[in-house]
Formats: sequence, structure tokens, C-alpha cells
Amino acid sequence: MFTSNRNKSVLALISLLVCISLLSACGHAEPSREDASVRKHISFLYNFSTSSLDPHVDSSYVPLRAGITETLVRLDEDNLTVAPWLAESWESPDGQHWTIRLRDDVTFQNGKSMTGEAVKASLERALKESAAIRNALKIDTIVADGHTLKITTAQPFPEFASELVNPNVSIIDVTAPDIVNHPVGTGPFKLKAFTPGSKLEVERYDEYWDGASPLDSVTFAFNEDANARSLALKSGQVDIVYRPEVESLQSLDAVEGIKVESTATFRVHQLTMNMERESMKDLNVRRAMDALIDRQEIVDTILIGYGEPAIGPFLPSLPFAPKYEDSRLENGPEAAAQYLKKAGYTIQNGIMQKNGKPLQLTLLTYSARADLPLIAQVFQSDAKRIGIDVQIQQIDTPEEYMATNRDWDLATYSNLTAPRGDAGYYLNATYHPTGALNFSGAYEEELTAIIDELNRTVEPGQRAVLAEKAANYVHRNVVNSFVLHPSTIVAYNENKIANWVTTRSEYYMMTNKLDVKK
Repeated sequence: MFTSNRNKSVLALISLLVCISLLSACGHAEPSREDASVRKHISFLYNFSTSSLDPHVDSSYVPLRAGITETLVRLDEDNLTVAPWLAESWESPDGQHWTIRLRDDVTFQNGKSMTGEAVKASLERALKESAAIRNALKIDTIVADGHTLKITTAQPFPEFASELVNPNVSIIDVTAPDIVNHPVGTGPFKLKAFTPGSKLEVERYDEYWDGASPLDSVTFAFNEDANARSLALKSGQVDIVYRPEVESLQSLDAVEGIKVESTATFRVHQLTMNMERESMKDLNVRRAMDALIDRQEIVDTILIGYGEPAIGPFLPSLPFAPKYEDSRLENGPEAAAQYLKKAGYTIQNGIMQKNGKPLQLTLLTYSARADLPLIAQVFQSDAKRIGIDVQIQQIDTPEEYMATNRDWDLATYSNLTAPRGDAGYYLNATYHPTGALNFSGAYEEELTAIIDELNRTVEPGQRAVLAEKAANYVHRNVVNSFVLHPSTIVAYNENKIANWVTTRSEYYMMTNKLDVKK
């Protein structure tokens, strides 16, 4: 096909304008060029934005990820155990009365010492500000004595220490005047400036207890457009991008100096079932929704192989991942139609209906995780093949929307299922009646009893048995449906960045080890 020089010029101009437009969308990040005043600077582009830096309620965990705050304990990702951080040690003779010994060499970024009283005040504020933290920690009383805390939980709770890994339990100076916009933590970087929804600038805290960062500053910016994030790295506008566009990975990898890195994480993409909706109360309807999901096809096409199909919430490689009672081999549109037939539905004139009423479903999704809307579209198309009308609704803040609105049937959602190295976190948060992430509205007495017993059990073998029992209950009753375990993908300028680690927990990003090459 022949194209004139004039047309080529016009096409080139249009392409340039499109690229400029996409780059401006992520223009919250500062250029990473060094100058006299910034000797070592890194620009990082993240996929979730936040309008608040209050670490006790921020669901994006930005203060911890940006290196501003820290928790009492952290996850040792190699051994899947809880390791000391701001706390040196912890012990409990009965799982209910805890003694936590704090480091005595830690200061907040305003120079104040991190005393037992300061940590007590921070924990009490977290309990006050977050119902989810109250339910997760189950703290009854806290007593501070020097650099020692005496904590009593409302009931025996052997996994209490692992819950302290939660970024929403970050330790801050609660006397700081503006915690929402300027929290004062103990991390390697102190906040310099924050533009809600756009970016934050942090700079090295010279008195950091674990050794000052070699970096002078970091720009931690947000853009929910995966393509824009990829373009920003290609152009040199940023140095590291979190979750670049999957379709762009091959072209990114081909660019000299750009490294694409991926790792299996403790995350699952799931189809959340709103069990308070009339149609979704029927187990056979939920089984039909599950049968419609072509997991391997989604992994191969949408994630281009950067993931693995999911049977349940936990990666099969985790030591507490259950061996499921059945793998639900009956999948596909025909199997889904058979389940719906058991639920009293028939196809009339190409429309799936019951008692003359069409089966119409509202499916929520959100663009901050670029693959979720694509999964929603595939599901919508497959459902249409058997006469189900699925309406996709885009939302911005999934946790907030699903918790306050019940006008939806299904939702594509992504959840960390073992960020504490244990099954208890996910099971409590997602299926216990008091769970902060119980968006399905699950109130199953048998399941709740299993989780309560898990919370009281110390011995790892017994905990694994209970975790398997709970996960099998969820699987058997299709309380939620699990699609795939995605890999976490990061791309960065390997000619500049040193000591970046793509973590499985997705918590620890801006550390005091991160550096730039000379």
C-alpha cells in the first residue's frame, strides 16, 4: 500500500501527540536527571493513587511502601516467618498475654525517641481509626513500661504477632499536627511534600536506626494507566514502574538498559460473589459463574503467561495450601448452563431466564489493575453465549464501593491472601463476619466456627488442617471464585538502579538498601 510523504508526516505527528498525551497522564513523576542539589534521586511510578497518607487507614499502604513508616514486625519472605523490625522480640505463654520488647535506638523523623508510650499511642490510634484493625488485632489492653509493651488480647490469639505485619499497624508519632498529609514515621525516608492523588516527595532521614539510605530523595508518583507507566519508563521520565502494561513487556525488554522482573506473589485475582443478592444466594448459580471462567485461557492471553490458574486463594507452593476435595472439572458454557438448569433457569429466545425474568448481573471492576477489566470483558462475553446479560460497571475505589454499596452481583477483585505468611489473615479478613474484606457478605456459621478455631490454634500442623478445612468449605460452597495467581511485574532502568527487590508481599519497596549505580 502506497503512502505519500505528506501522509507519513501527518501520521508521525499524530503518533507523537498520542505519546505526549499518554506521558502527560503520568506526569506526576519528576524527571530523574541528577543535578547539583539532588545527587542521588529515584523516580518510582506506582499503579494505585491515594488521597491520604494516614498509615492507619490508607488501603494503598503508600506510607510503608514509600519508606516513611515501619511496623513492629515484618515478613521474612524467604522463610514465610515473622521477623523483628521495630520490635526486637515478642513472646506469649498462652497466646493471649504478650510481651513485646522494642528497639531502644529508634527515633521518629522529627527526632523524638520511639518509646513504649509512643508505640502504645500509635497502636491505640490505629485501633480507634480502623474497625478492620480492631477486628484483626483483638487487643483488649496495652501497658507501656520503658521500651516494653504488655498487650492482652480479648481472647487467645496465637497469630497476634503476624497481624502486626499489617501496614495499617505502622508506628507513627501521633502528636504530629497533620497525619493525613504529613505522617511522621521511623523509616529511612521522611516526607517532604505530598500532592494527593498525584505524588509524594521523600528525602533521606539521616538518623535512621538501620543505617541512612544512600539516596538523597525519591519521587513516589501514581498513575493508574498501565500503558502510560510503560511509556514513562521508555522515555526516561521515571526509573522504576510497578506493574507495567503486560502487552508492552516484550517491547520494554527489548530496550537497552530496561530490565523486566517478575515474581510469584501471595495474590489472587478472584470473582467476588455478593451473596446478599437474590440470584447469587443460589449455590448452583454461583457454580455456574465459576464454570464460565476459562482460567488457562485468561492466563495465556491476558497475562501472556505471567501467572498461573487458581483453584483456591493460596498458591499451591505455600505450605498451608489445601489439597482440594475436587477441582471442579466441569467447566465451560455448557456446564454453566446445566448448573443454571438445576437452579430453575431455562433459555428462551436466547435469553437465560427464570419465571419470565432474565438473568441480568452487574459486574464491578476497576482499572488500577489493568488485567481485571479485561477479565471482566472475557467473562461478559462467555456469559452472553448462554443468554446471561452481564453489565460491567467501572469503579475507582473497590474496597470503599463494595463495602458501602450492595447493588452489584459480582466483582473482579485482587487480594493478597498470605502477606503475613499464614492462612489466617485472608480467612479472617474475607470470610469472618467481622472481616474488613468480607465483601461477599458471607455469614456462614460452619465457616466462622472453623476460622474461630484456627484463631485459637497454635500448632502449625493443626492450623494447616483447619486452613484446608476452611478453604474447602469456600471451594465447595463457591463463596468466591478464584481466577488466577498473577505474577508481580516490575520494570526499571538497570543502568541506574541498584539493589531493587521485587517482593512477594508487595510491601517493602523504598528501603535503605535501594541505590543508584555510579
